[in-house]
Order: sequence, then C-alpha cells, then structure tokens
Amino acid sequence: MSKQLLVRPQKTPLHGVISVPGDKSISHRAVMLASLAEGTSIIRRWLPAGDTLATLQIIQNLGVNVQIDKRSDTAWDLTVEGRGLHGWQVPSQPLDCRNAGTGMRLLAGLLAGQSFPAVLDGSEQLRKRPMRRIIDPLSEMGAKIASENGRAPLAISPSPLHGIEYRMNVASAQVKSAVLLAGLYASGETRVYQPGPARDHTERMLQAMGVPVQTEGDWVILPAAPVGGWTLRPLDLTVPADPSSAAFPLVAAAIVPHSQITISSVGLNDTRTGILDMLRAMGAELTLHNEHISGGELLGDLTVSFSELHSANVSGHTVVRGIDELPIWSVATTQAAGVSQVSDAAELRVKEVDRISVLAGELRKLGVEMLETPDGFSVNGPLRLFGGEVDSHDDHRLGMSLAVAGLVTHGLTLVHDAGCIADSFPGFVDMMQSLGANMEWVEQ
Repeated sequence: MSKQLLVRPQKTPLHGVISVPGDKSISHRAVMLASLAEGTSIIRRWLPAGDTLATLQIIQNLGVNVQIDKRSDTAWDLTVEGRGLHGWQVPSQPLDCRNAGTGMRLLAGLLAGQSFPAVLDGSEQLRKRPMRRIIDPLSEMGAKIASENGRAPLAISPSPLHGIEYRMNVASAQVKSAVLLAGLYASGETRVYQPGPARDHTERMLQAMGVPVQTEGDWVILPAAPVGGWTLRPLDLTVPADPSSAAFPLVAAAIVPHSQITISSVGLNDTRTGILDMLRAMGAELTLHNEHISGGELLGDLTVSFSELHSANVSGHTVVRGIDELPIWSVATTQAAGVSQVSDAAELRVKEVDRISVLAGELRKLGVEMLETPDGFSVNGPLRLFGGEVDSHDDHRLGMSLAVAGLVTHGLTLVHDAGCIADSFPGFVDMMQSLGANMEWVEQ
C-alpha cells in the first residue's frame, strides 16, 4: 500500500529544538571504510535510511560482522569488525544498492581493487542513472567493468590497478571518491583534479584512518602506497546531523510566518553549506552557535527565524555546495519577492529523476510557474500557492520539498508516493509534527 502525505495550511508558527538524522554521505563512507580497517570501529548516530541500509547490507554480504545498537529509529550505533583492505569475502549474489547512487559509485571503486568478481545492481530507478562517469576513470586505472550503455548492473572483474591523473570536467564528490578509493589498491600515485568545491568527506575520513591524502590547489592526491600496502586505522566517529536533511525544516521555518527553530549539531563542512549561503542571500535570519569539531568535521547548532525574503541568483560554486538542496530552496523562492534564478545546475537532471523538469511540473499543480532552462530554473515571487495533489516520483527530496510547500498553500496538499522520504530522512513527518507542522501520513 502506497503511503501518502497530507499537508494542511500552516496557521501557527513552527517552534522547537530538533535533531535531524545523521549525515547520509558520511554514513555511507563510514561503514564502507570501517569494514576495511585493521581492527574494530565505533560509529555513533549512524543513519539507518533506505540508501545507507543498502550499503550496510552489502558490507555484511561481503563477510563483515557489524553489531547494531538501535538507539532510535533515526540513529544507530554500529560496531564494525574491520577485515583489512583485502579481507572482503566473495559475494554469493549480485550486490543490491537499491536506490543509492552514492553507494553504487563508491563501492565500484572499492570492488575494482578486489581479487574476486562482483556485480553491483539496484532498483529500476538506479538502473537509469549514469555510471559512465565512474566507469571511465576506473577503466583508465585498469579496472574491468562491464555494463550496458554505461548503466547498472555493473559487472566488475579482478584486474591490477595503477594510479592515474584524472581531471573531472564537473566537480563531483562521488567520482572523486570512486577514484581515490580505487587508488587504495593501485600501484603509484593517484591524482584527481576538481574544478570547484566537491564534498571532501572521503578525504577527511581517510586522513583520520592514517592515509595521508593531500590537497594542493585544485588537486587531491593519494600518494603511492607504502611497501605492503595501506593499513587503515579503525574509526571512532560520531556522525554529524545531515545538512541536506536540515534544509527542509530550515526552509519551512523561514517561510511560515513568526516561526523560529533550532537544529542541533548540524554538519558545517564548507563543501556542504551552500544552502545556508542561498538562504542568507535571500535575507533569511540564520544564526550559528556552539560550533565544534568532531571526527575532523565542523558541527554547530543552527537557528533560523521567519523573515521577509527577497530574490537571489545562485550559480557556480554555490550550486556545487548545495546541489541536493536546490529543490527545497526553490520552495523558498516561491515566497521571495522578485525573480530568483539558478544556473550551472545541469546535474539536477541526472539525479533520481530529472529534478528540474519534475519539480517544475509538480509545483505547477500548486500554482507555481517555474521557468526551466537547460541548467537551471527561475521563479518570480512571491506567489499565492493553492493546495492540490502532487507526486514525489519516488524521489525523497522532491517528496519533502512538496510537503514543505504544502505548509504555505491555500487548501489541502496531498503528496502521493511519499514513502520514499525514508530513503534519506526516516522520521521526517514526526520531526515536523514536533515543531507544530500540520502534516500526517494517510494510507491509500
């Protein structure tokens, strides 16, 4: 039975202090790399969402023992018994990444260096996503990866790897990470050029585990392995709250009159805070406090208050640092005075769905005229939104964005196929309800 999300117009302010789930990007990487460490790793506040659970299951299918302490529905503590860089076991069946593009692309880099064959597969949605971007550089390193038209399933065969100097045309943390992770198994030095900021969680985590990844200008460099290969130290990590998840209650509080909320222990890695810059550019009232470092990552508490928003233009490095948050930012633009524009965001068209086209179509049902461009969109606000029936298209970020839009509509909004929200943010509705948001699950 498909889950629907019913949202009523918000007549009262949103108030409260909340904690959103752990960072999905860091959760993926932590369980992967911990499985390759020499010793036992402790990972606290790990995110048990659809995408990360797929990665966890794959790691277990590769023979890794993981003990799980379910602190809550949105935070688990994991104890991972690392098997070393060459300790994974031969999988007995294809490895199912479900909807997780990050999981598939990073695992491809690690599996390329193994001494056994493996197949990475996933949902029909994931099978439509482009994998050539990682197949090409990994093949340059000597990897043998068979696919049909550069899409999953990916059949990976054992082959010696060598380091390369790879220039990305577009900054991508997933491509960079796939190459660096394959570089752990390669002879010689591995160098990746990034034409702009891309998430650096992989580099930070490798450094914490004793691998001296270096950054020189726009180059990220993994040195040649020492004699005998790399040895990864175990992790002792508390996963920061995911800034991508924080974006949804942030925008809700910024557009629902008289609201003020605080989100605790949010990850403030500079490669991830584009949404904060986007909102500040619109005049949103954001305050940071209690900033501190944990596991090499900057965290802090974030308070946002309702304010009258004005239009802003977003492009370049800000887009790279907030690509996943553009759908929810577009909801903020509907309540901002003037024409807001996004460019340099063609990457949105190859996410779970073509997020520009699908978002424009769904918001149109609520009275939003979003003008599409090949690499972005524009919205002329402020707009009076009307309730209606919309569809997530099985995209978790679109589902949550449409739910937040429903708070400022005139009339009821019903988000169809909303169960996918759990792919990245289990407990989203409960958390929004704790702030006073007028939304609830309904079965159909």
